[in-house]
Amino acid sequence: MIMLFPGASISRIDIRDDRSNIRFMTIPLTKPRRPGRPPKIDRENFATREALIRCGMELLTEQGFMATGIDGVLKRVGVPKGSFYHYFPSKEAFGCEVLDSYAGFFSRRLDRWLLDESLSPLERLVGFVQHSKTSMARHGFRRGCLVGNMGQEVSVLPEGFRELLEAIFLDWQRRLALCLQAAQAAGELGAEADCAELAAYFWIGWEGAVLRARLVQSEAPLNTFIAGFLRGLPQ
Repeated sequence: MIMLFPGASISRIDIRDDRSNIRFMTIPLTKPRRPGRPPKIDRENFATREALIRCGMELLTEQGFMATGIDGVLKRVGVPKGSFYHYFPSKEAFGCEVLDSYAGFFSRRLDRWLLDESLSPLERLVGFVQHSKTSMARHGFRRGCLVGNMGQEVSVLPEGFRELLEAIFLDWQRRLALCLQAAQAAGELGAEADCAELAAYFWIGWEGAVLRARLVQSEAPLNTFIAGFLRGLPQ
């Protein structure tokens, strides 16, 4: 049984440092290279592009897409405007790249918690919430959810962003639905529960709780939401 209230902690959950943004190392499948000089890799250009995307993630989670100017990104990274347009043909293209990078980062964070078999399925969900509270507090509740921020701006965003944002939300719902199905199998959740519907309900409520937490600069809305969500689960 999981009990949650403001200020409570769950002893079985170890809130570790967030290393979910470390990219997985992969070995590319390439044709055998002929002997000779190794191919030149422009590591400086790659690093600059990654720095711009990382800066974009930080700014967009704080102030949204429309309020974020290219000049602010360039000033923080310390590169000229010409460099920006070398990597991204427009602000819209930059926003798509930042959104894609954030979606990958966040899905890895979700998997880190929701697939952790050392915890029961519902404990995994609570672990994700506890970790998110810690992360928001570390940044003084200035940063929210980049996808949620852009979702609030959808009426003024360029064409195509609506579909991208909805696809990301659906992916998050799918991941949580699988965790809730595991909770059913473990007897933590009633067999009659609609896991897909509950997952959709969670993300709708969670985004609202994150917005309110930024408004009041407190984790209290997050505590209120997760406590209510858990209490309402079919037994």
